[in-house]
Amino acid sequence: MSSQQLTREEVAKHNKEGDLWIIVDSKVYDVSKFTSLHPGGLSVFHEEDIAGQDATEAFYGLHKHEILEKPQYKRLQVGIIQGEMPVIHGRIVGELSKVPYAEPTWLSQGYHSPYYTEKHRQFQKAVRKFVDEVVLPDAIVREQDGKPPSKSVIEAMSQLNFHAMRMGPGKHLKGRVLLNGLVKPEEFDYFHELIITQEFARIGCRGYGDGLMAGTVIGLPPVLNFGSEALKAKVVPEVLSGQRPICLAITEAFAGSDVAGLRTTAKKTEDGKFWIVNGTFTVCCRTDDGITVILVERGEGLETKPIKTSYSPTAGTAYITFENVKVPVTNTLGPEGGGIYVILSNFNHERWVMSCSAARAQRSIVEECLQWVSQRKAFGKPLHSQAVIRSKIAAMIARVESVQSWLENVTYQMNNMTYKEQASKLAGAIGLLKMYTTRTAQLTAADAVQIFGGRGITQTGMGSHIEHYHRTVNFDSILGGAEDVLGDLGVRQAIRNMPKTAKL
Repeated sequence: MSSQQLTREEVAKHNKEGDLWIIVDSKVYDVSKFTSLHPGGLSVFHEEDIAGQDATEAFYGLHKHEILEKPQYKRLQVGIIQGEMPVIHGRIVGELSKVPYAEPTWLSQGYHSPYYTEKHRQFQKAVRKFVDEVVLPDAIVREQDGKPPSKSVIEAMSQLNFHAMRMGPGKHLKGRVLLNGLVKPEEFDYFHELIITQEFARIGCRGYGDGLMAGTVIGLPPVLNFGSEALKAKVVPEVLSGQRPICLAITEAFAGSDVAGLRTTAKKTEDGKFWIVNGTFTVCCRTDDGITVILVERGEGLETKPIKTSYSPTAGTAYITFENVKVPVTNTLGPEGGGIYVILSNFNHERWVMSCSAARAQRSIVEECLQWVSQRKAFGKPLHSQAVIRSKIAAMIARVESVQSWLENVTYQMNNMTYKEQASKLAGAIGLLKMYTTRTAQLTAADAVQIFGGRGITQTGMGSHIEHYHRTVNFDSILGGAEDVLGDLGVRQAIRNMPKTAKL
């Protein structure tokens, strides 16, 4: 990379095969040797408005800015146009995007919110810096090679107590230093957790996001809320330090959203143990007294096999089998036969977390589309000159803004309700919220593919983020309860609360 000053007239002289320069955003690149390596071939560089000319518009119509940031392309720079300065930049580490609607309203300049304090804003800034510097680089690599998230990232999250904060506010935070003391344990609320979830979802690597100890968010709460003190002392510190992963085993071949239909069974033996005969995991199974939840540690008789899914193996999606596994009765979570309550008590939080993540992922698609239609030309005009394109983006914006507003309202209620009140009043609302969030996400994914055209179905290049989102968006609509089931839950709760005096 060179900083020598060049004039446009000097650059224009280098317009032949073997001696070819171009200008991109005031930077001059010698692509003489690169032309044979370019996927588009030599002919691309011999267009009359490219060879020796300013190719900024042509470049950004084909490539993302991040291409220019790679070392192998930086080396091609031989100078900069005299009297000019580059004005285009990619994502700045830790900074907010200036693209309209790319950030939730409360983070947009000049906007206000009744929900977030200045401390929330400081917290968000610190979380984004961590995600951009530590998580994102690893996520990009792991999403491609399918390996689990790097231990260095898990450990870095542990040092700042991210694993604990992802469990939400509660006693488990007592005595912990959160994000270098930026927020005190007693100050931590659901908006802090919302910020963490949305900043992690913002990176757009769906498989990696699930593999990054996401199982802890649904697997550990039953231990925290229903485990004995001895069991919590044994398990919780290792899980929250990132040393031991945990997950929730609840879905079977014959039971998904229908938790009561599961067939995994456990029989109590004379030596004070459960013998799991069909079907570290928080396991929901059938016992003599009904449905019971048991903590099962990895050991003899327990096997896991990877399941291939639509997204990266880094998610760690697995099939679990139990063959005569013995578990101490003291590992029971909650009362025997009371497993349905144990599982249902965590569904609200699980579905709320998924709504937080899905809302932010959907917003990133709005940002990508707004950037694309502004730099891509079709029929000689910017793509946004087409009314049908503007209509699609209008619908995208309306969906993502309505989702975020509803989400923040529910989050505010969670902050001001006890856990018991949340269970009785918010189960239906959160079910409807998740249904709406994931359905709007699917609509946005489909519109984004149409806006990007062929690039929207390719796993590399300009549309890679769109392709990834469209391929993986359905996961959120299934996990935590299928859309139709959750919608029905919300309506049934509303009908139960219908006053008998209400008549047309």
